[in-house]
Amino acid sequence: MTQATAYLALGANLGDRAGQLRRALGMLGPACRITMVSPCYETEPAYVRDQPRFLNLACCVATTLAPLDLLRLLKQIESEIGRTPGPRFGPRLVDLDVLFYDDVILATPELTIPHPRIAERAFVLVPLADIAPDLRHPTLGQTISELRDLLGAQERDLPRVEQITL
Repeated sequence: MTQATAYLALGANLGDRAGQLRRALGMLGPACRITMVSPCYETEPAYVRDQPRFLNLACCVATTLAPLDLLRLLKQIESEIGRTPGPRFGPRLVDLDVLFYDDVILATPELTIPHPRIAERAFVLVPLADIAPDLRHPTLGQTISELRDLLGAQERDLPRVEQITL
């Protein structure tokens, strides 16, 4: 298979949040070669508000994995770090999502690409805009920075907390 460019979102709100994000990034190889990592942001939880704050970042990877194989790798990493099934949008040790995979548009029961809730999530758009501001959403037609700028100023003004390095 040829090499593809994928953008991933990583988040954690339990335990050593930065350590878990660092560990997850380290576990992406050798199947994924990380080419960019955004700064890390501390964010309020979305949807289920009564839980700890998240650390969120985005990264770009080069991979030969097919989209569903990439998803399986991400779920394996989550499991190895200790994530267990819980309430939807609830607290988690780590969460890894495929945001984009080249220009692929995919809708299966397991995976939707582009991620279906990107445009409503500052915790995804802000870090992603740091590394891919001109990336164009293949179905919405807007760039990541344009989508970020559609959010309210308060929503997109997220505190940077640290750069996660491997």
